[in-house]
Amino acid sequence: MNTPNKLTIARMILVPFLVIFMLTEWGGEANAYISAGIFIIASITDWFDGYLARKNNLVTNFGKFLDPLADKLLVCSSLICLVEMDMLEAWIVIIIIAREFIISGFRLIAVENGIVIAANYWGKFKTVSQMVMIILLILDFGGFFDVLESVFIGLSLALTIISLLTYIIQNKKVLSMQE
Repeated sequence: MNTPNKLTIARMILVPFLVIFMLTEWGGEANAYISAGIFIIASITDWFDGYLARKNNLVTNFGKFLDPLADKLLVCSSLICLVEMDMLEAWIVIIIIAREFIISGFRLIAVENGIVIAANYWGKFKTVSQMVMIILLILDFGGFFDVLESVFIGLSLALTIISLLTYIIQNKKVLSMQE
């Protein structure tokens, strides 16, 4: 098993710890900082495993499958915890998670037809905005940061919808293959 794949697995292993610290009082007053630290470390592994895989020509089918799954587990678990903590509205999380299911399904249909749908910049911007939003919400500093939280919630929601529409429009041929 290569290093990028080990980083992907490490990210998946971090998810239960993130959930525990977000939803319990195990870390006491440091819970928010521990949760944010775990999330940030996991997010960095996301960038780093992709970088290493491309740079060192270590891209594997295992990584192609597991990396997006690990990303979805990390982000979706965090978002669901934030709903449970009354820090994020459920309807926002439903839209974000629905987009992930739609794109995953879309990619499965494409693969069945021999088409690979690569990530585009809108999807990357969406991911970064969601990660910043999650970190801000976990830390919940208050004051000016409440404004930043609101900005990143709106930005994340907008980029979620834009990236979904962009994927579908750019790859509408995949849908026409199913007729």
